[in-house]
Amino acid sequence: MIDVNVLRRLAGEALLIGDVPSKAGPLAEMQDRLATSSGTRSALFEPPPLVIAAGDVARDPAVTLVSPRDLKRRTWGSEQGRFATLHALAHIEANAVNLALDAVHRFGSMPADYYADWTSVAAEELAHFLLLSERMAAFGGRYGDLGCHDGLWEIAERTAADVARRMGLVPLVFEARGLDVTPGLIERFERHDDPETAAVLRRVLADEVGHVSIGHRWFEYVCAERGLEVWPEFERLVEEAALMVVPPFNTAARIEAGFEPDDLARWTAAFVGTRA
Repeated sequence: MIDVNVLRRLAGEALLIGDVPSKAGPLAEMQDRLATSSGTRSALFEPPPLVIAAGDVARDPAVTLVSPRDLKRRTWGSEQGRFATLHALAHIEANAVNLALDAVHRFGSMPADYYADWTSVAAEELAHFLLLSERMAAFGGRYGDLGCHDGLWEIAERTAADVARRMGLVPLVFEARGLDVTPGLIERFERHDDPETAAVLRRVLADEVGHVSIGHRWFEYVCAERGLEVWPEFERLVEEAALMVVPPFNTAARIEAGFEPDDLARWTAAFVGTRA
């Protein structure tokens, strides 16, 4: 049986490790626990962990966090510009590792499958980070060479008190946005004779469809538990958080991840209408 509280404790230990690759140790133990369990029915042998405040999660000491307005703009036509894009993507993946671990650690009283799902997401996000680190090394750099902004972790802090907000806003807004923009990045890296990075981003895109689908699954679960309709509640949370769902959409990927075609069309029309 899966001892959910062991997974939550191990995820907390990983969150206190700043160096991203070093999170592999507790994450591997979490995966081993799941692999050797006899089923998905949870057994709570260990007491619940003391939950870490979202603001106390360790960050990579090599990384300097700056305001978005202080980030230097670099053109795609230069090698430095393409490295900056890789660095920004690596920072997103570093945050995504923590977000998945935090989903395991922070929220109790969810079904055992929830913890298994987010453990698998954390492992895939770490794999993405390592692949992007290899590509940065090919450019002669590493994670931490450039400043980064912290918008993604700020939304983690804002959603730390409620699993519905976390599932609705992080996977279904921020990660889903990655489904929309990654195909364009793949095309740009290919156009600049970098098929290796394009291949990495194809892997990332394929995995992220699954991650958004997992977010949708558990948002739908929490909405059902609370007697709420999924997409009206999603729209309420987006408005409450002063966020936007921004087209154009990667419609095929979003539908595969659980979005409804009619909603995508309606959000597109509303966004265009607002801008007009």
